[in-house]
This record gives sequence, structure tokens and C-alpha cells, in this order.
Amino acid sequence: MQGDAVTRAALLLTLFLPAIAVAEEVPGTGSGYGGVGLIEMRNARFRPDGVVEAGSSLRHQRRFHFINWQALPWLETTFRVAERLDGTSGAGMTTDRSFDVKLRLVAESDWAPALAIGLQDFIGTGLYSGEYVVASKRLGNWDATLGIGWGRLGTGDDFGNPLIGLSPRFEDRPRDVGQGGSINTFPFFRGEQAAVFGGVEYSLPEVWTPWGGIEGLRAKVEYSGDALRDERGGWPGRTTGLRGEARSRLNFGLHWSNGWLDAGLDWVHGTDLLFRFSARFDPDRVPERERLPALAARPAAAPAPEDAVRQALRQAGFRPVAVEIAGAEARIAVAGGRQRRLAGAAGRVLRAVQPHLPREVETLRLSWRQSGVEVARLTVPRRAMEAASRGDGSAEEVFFASTLGPAGADRFGLMGGGTGLSWGAEPRLSLLLGDPSRTVRWQVAAAVGGRAELGQGFGIAGSVSRALAGNLADAPPSDSVLPRVRSEVARYAREGELAIPALYAEGIRALGPDLFGRVTAGYLEPMFAGVSAEVLWRPHDRPWALGIDVARVAQRDYDQQFGVRDYQVTTGHVSAYADLPWFNLYGVARAGRYLAGDWGGTVEIGRRFASGIEIGGFATLTDVPFSQFGEGSFDRGIFIRIPLDLFGIETRTVAPVVVRSVTRDGGARLSVDNPLWEVTREGRSRALQDGFGDFLR
Repeated sequence: MQGDAVTRAALLLTLFLPAIAVAEEVPGTGSGYGGVGLIEMRNARFRPDGVVEAGSSLRHQRRFHFINWQALPWLETTFRVAERLDGTSGAGMTTDRSFDVKLRLVAESDWAPALAIGLQDFIGTGLYSGEYVVASKRLGNWDATLGIGWGRLGTGDDFGNPLIGLSPRFEDRPRDVGQGGSINTFPFFRGEQAAVFGGVEYSLPEVWTPWGGIEGLRAKVEYSGDALRDERGGWPGRTTGLRGEARSRLNFGLHWSNGWLDAGLDWVHGTDLLFRFSARFDPDRVPERERLPALAARPAAAPAPEDAVRQALRQAGFRPVAVEIAGAEARIAVAGGRQRRLAGAAGRVLRAVQPHLPREVETLRLSWRQSGVEVARLTVPRRAMEAASRGDGSAEEVFFASTLGPAGADRFGLMGGGTGLSWGAEPRLSLLLGDPSRTVRWQVAAAVGGRAELGQGFGIAGSVSRALAGNLADAPPSDSVLPRVRSEVARYAREGELAIPALYAEGIRALGPDLFGRVTAGYLEPMFAGVSAEVLWRPHDRPWALGIDVARVAQRDYDQQFGVRDYQVTTGHVSAYADLPWFNLYGVARAGRYLAGDWGGTVEIGRRFASGIEIGGFATLTDVPFSQFGEGSFDRGIFIRIPLDLFGIETRTVAPVVVRSVTRDGGARLSVDNPLWEVTREGRSRALQDGFGDFLR
């Protein structure tokens, strides 16, 4: 067997040894497991930096649904939900969730192949757990791949684990199927066996059809390191006497790809037809928006300018809080507006008031308010904006000419925000993973909410929602041994079809320069009511912030009306927020007590793109043992935050999408509508720098 393996490896290796080869980076195509690869195996190719891809691969008795994110130029991440044959009973379907990573070790050069290393299902039950080292080399229209796999990817058992020679510890591989979600005791690259895998991908020239030419076709041939079709017989707990072995390790496929779609048809295991499709987008691509017309000319005379400015601001969608014009300076405080970023608000304010400001005014000092509190103080030279709007300057020049100061630092910044009323309607989507009988439980609801500003930073807010469709209410009851602070989500959905998700009174004030405080009391969120208090120190010119929050809450009745249950808890956290110096990354670290009474910490890492889209992940570890936590072992997930103004509408609304592998009770945090970091984060110098193009849009 080992001699045959060496022969196969030598044949594949010859693909890398032409006399002259020129490296040519071409877009990768997807594999059946989600990430970029051949058919079942990964290669050393990656998507462009930042690209997000979602799709499915379907064959008889196995369906994968995946989200891929090219988190960094050299790091590919994949979250996957599997609907698969129940390997224990050999009949029926069950679900499984897993997480993969692939890292580029060496970029391709003219003579050397690209080299990557990967961990498959390294956070999960371990059914698909495997590791690999792989190389890929582009030769004209051919892309050749050769690699070595361990674990599930080494079940081909072509030779013994070559790492055993380094240490006998590599001989023993843990094979327990756990709760799912835990990282086992370093099983990576361990086990007695390993396998070779490889293949070629050929980029076909344009193919003529009666309906026109087709470009982007790729033909693939793969020799898989995975010798299993399914887990019948007890894999990975057992490695012999398995009934789910594949008839063949040779797989064949034909894939098509363009700028945003992938589709492929594969013949795998010698028995199955597999269909893969996916769609992708680049969150760093900013949609083209029409440049606004030039600012109006300065007026020859401006009678009653302050009254005229207030009226112009109302017509532009702002609520004027204060207007003071003296000599060459105009100080304007506004709330409301439909602009998500400070630069956009400043540009629209100056555009609205330009025809009404006296000619001698040269400086605009803007106080920007959110939720009743000043979050930014920006000084903008009037001439710089005028020149940029005519095309004689640029938004970048306006940015460098402007000055951002501390919020809440003087009488003007502490001035009461006045009264006002706002309301809106929105769809809401709830998702639940982890139910063995259904891949996804979901519910769509319509919600109507409003907020009344009472002045001096005080307000009253609330919402009403009505469930419209979904199967979330049919999910099985919780089996948690912890206080059921989140896991009864199905019962809340079932009994709360007509619900009051939130109804509260709130006060947000500036306690000093760049120091903010919040107190919220009432029905804080769908599952908890009580009192929450928070203090945040957010220096406007620093890449970090510090906060502390504490709350005393009681669990709400399942109908989400006005009653509460017996369970009460005090919860709170110390939080640190930081912009990281690489790839527009940011991090959040929290430590404290969670809703189930457990103590621990949460780490969140996200990346913000030029479009304003944010993508990242989080993980929480507490003093709850993995066995007591239940399926999933610890709380973690991924998130995407999508600004709705990307779709051509002027709005500050950001749609959050959070995907957890499973919803349990350990590590659960209280969710209030206006955490101070979210209220104030756009008032920082980093946020102004990221969004300066909005001065003119």
C-alpha cells in the first residue's frame, strides 16, 4: 500500500516540475466543504481579501450549508452546518456544526508553489475533524495541487504519520465525539495514519453554445485523502469495521464561476452526484453614489439668520438643538438626521444652512447629538467645504482642515437636546441553530417602535412586534441545567406572537469631556426587565475606550407583556474597546457576571470595511463546565452588521445578523437598545477618518 502511495504522490508531484513555469494568480473556486479548493479537498488558493461567500453543497444523505469569510489576506474561515446521515443508527438525518480555518504560509512565485496549512472542523463534534498541508502551482491554464492530510483527511491511510518520528505523542489521536464546539486536547496532526491527496483544475477556454459563449468553466479531477462517504460504523470513535467507506477516492467535477456566483456539479465517492452553488460579495466595495451639487453662493444679506438656519435644518431632516451666530463663527447643535457618519452629517448641515449664514461666517462648529447626548464636536472651515463642493478641493482636504474636539466639554455641549419624536417600522429575523430535527429554526416578525425625547438627555422608547411566519415556536423545549435565560427561545416565540420587545425610560448624559453615562429602566429586552446603568470613557482622539455596566434584572414572562418571573440576577461587565493597527480590525474584551450567574469573559474581534459593513466573531468562556453548558460547550458565533444606506436610502439604521452555532444559557449577556459604545463610536477621530468621503455625498 505504501509503495502505491509513493507512486501516486510522484505522479502528482511531476505536475509541479515543468522546465519553465510562470506563476499566475487566478480566482479560486469553491470545494464541497465550503472553502476554496478542489472538490472535497482544499487547495492553497484563497478568495480576495474580505470576500464573504454563502452557499450549499448537496448530495444524497449529506447537505452542507456554509459561510466563508476571507478574514485577512492570508486567513480563510468557514462556518458550516451539516445535515447528514445518522452514522450511529445508519438511518435518518441529524445535524452538525463545524468551523474551519486555512492559513497561507507561502505565496506563489514564478518557481515555487503556494503553500497553506488548514484545520477542518477544529471546533465541532470532530466527525469531520482533519488537518492538512497543501501546495498549489499555476501552470498556464492548469492549477495543480498536492497535499498530506491527517484525521478525517487521512483515512485513506496511504502511509504512517510522518510526524511520529518527531514525537511519539503524534501517534495517539483523541477520538471522542464531544458536545460540539469544544477544542479537543490538541488532536491536530495526530494519529497513526496519514494520506496523500491532490488533483488538477483546468480553466477551459470560452465554450460556444447556441445561447452564446460561456466563460469561467473549470474542470477538476481530485484524488481524495478522505476514504469515507459517511460515518456508519462509528467513525471517529472506531477506525475499523466501518460501513461508510467510499467506493472510490477519485472525484470529478465541472464548475463555473463569475464575479459573484459559483456553481458546480461533481461525481464523488464513485457513487454520488454533488451539486454546489454559492454567492459572494466584497464588503470593501463602496457603491457609487452621486456627488452632491456645489454649495450655494453666500447670501448678500442674511436677515434673522438664526431663525432661517433652524428652519433649513428642519427641512433637511435634522432637529435643531441650538444655533448661535457671532462674528465669523456659527455654532450649531443638531439631533436626528439620516446620516450614519459624522462627515455626512456635517456636509448636509453646512449644505442646508449655507444660503442663510452671513457672508462673514468662516467657521462652523457642529455639535452632533445621538440619543440626547453630544457625541462629537467638529469644527469645519466654510471655505474648504465650498471649494471641495465646486471641485476645487476634495473631501480629504476638508478632513485635514477640520478639527475634532472632545464631546460634552463646555456649556454648548451640555445644553439640553430639546424634545422630539421619532418612530419607524422594520422586519426582524430570529434564527436558532442546534435543533437535531431541523437545520435552522426561524421566525420573521414585523416591529413598530418609537422614541420620545423629553430633553436634558431623557427619553421614553418602546416597540411592539407581531410574528408573521416561521418554525421557531416548534423547537423542542430546553434541556438546560442552568437557569434558562436564553434557551427557552422557542417558548418565548410561541407565547409571544404579539409582544412588547421593549418599553423603557432612559437617560443619557455627558458626565465630563468624552465621559458618558446611561441609566435605563423598564422592559429592557424581550426576555428581561429591570434597571441597567453604564459609564463609558471614550477619548475622541484615542484608539480605545473603557466602560463598566451593571444591571439588576428579572426574567420576563414568556408572552413578553408586562409580567415577570421569579428568576432575578445582578449582571455586569467591565469592557475595553480598541482599534487594532492592522487591516481596520477592532477588538472588544469583557469580563464580569452573565445572566445565568456565571462569571467569565468575552472576546470579540471584528473588521470594518470601507462600505461600513462589519464582520467578525466572538467567544465567551465562563466558569460553567463544558459538560454543564450542554451542546456547543461554550458560547460563540459570528456577526455581520450591514448599513442599510448601502441600498440607496438615507438612514442610520444598521442591520445586525448574528449566527450562533447553538443557543444556550452560559455566557449570555443582557441586550439593551442603546449601549454607550454604539451610541458614541461614530464621534471618534478614527470613525471620521474612515468616513471623510461623506463630506461630499
